[in-house]
Amino acid sequence: MNIVCVIPARYSSTRLPGKPLADIAGKPMIQHVYERAILAKHPKRVIVATDHPLVYEAVEKFGGEVILTSADHPTGTDRLAEVAKQCPDVDLIINVQGDEPMIEPEVIDQLAEAFKNNPDLHMATLMTEMDKSEYHTPSAVKVITDLQGYALYFSRSLIPFPRVETGLPVYKHIGIYAYRRDFLLKYAKLAPTPLEKAESLEQLRALEHGYRIKVLKTDFKSIGVDTIEDLEKVNLLLKR
Repeated sequence: MNIVCVIPARYSSTRLPGKPLADIAGKPMIQHVYERAILAKHPKRVIVATDHPLVYEAVEKFGGEVILTSADHPTGTDRLAEVAKQCPDVDLIINVQGDEPMIEPEVIDQLAEAFKNNPDLHMATLMTEMDKSEYHTPSAVKVITDLQGYALYFSRSLIPFPRVETGLPVYKHIGIYAYRRDFLLKYAKLAPTPLEKAESLEQLRALEHGYRIKVLKTDFKSIGVDTIEDLEKVNLLLKR
């Protein structure tokens, strides 16, 4: 199976402008993500997909592979699909967010493994047990699955609602995805859906159109960088 890891890196960010180039322990953040991703065993290539020449130049400078994509894409999935169109020989695309400088290579391989001997699987993602401090934080997305591990719903609200205390854990969605190439191209063309718009969660589009998303459990705790405070936290961790 020909597997490629793609890292969308949009330059503009409301809370942290120029985010992919933010300095972390002496390197731009996108370099940390790239260097972690290339440690994964299954992907044959790691590609940064960016909309800005400054990010393009930064990736070229540290020797990474990079594609300059349209600046008009409304979502990261659209940017991913543009790269997929340029890679007709690829079977599987794993989408690692450009603001995950501490991504574990093992979770990239875990996603890749899910597609082996499972030709009916089109899309997969990750979840981890959520800390109680995040239960009522809208930016911490929750997910519930069926008994076979396929997503039933993603929400910014607490799900399931603990009307009766059963000790059932709450799971946090980690926004790293794997797609079969043909499905990704189809998915990017689907019309936005009501629940997707209500929650502002693009993955709900797949569920509302009737597609299944496999959700794998992991102990990996994602530390995405969205704010100056996140950046300071990751800087401290990586400098250690």
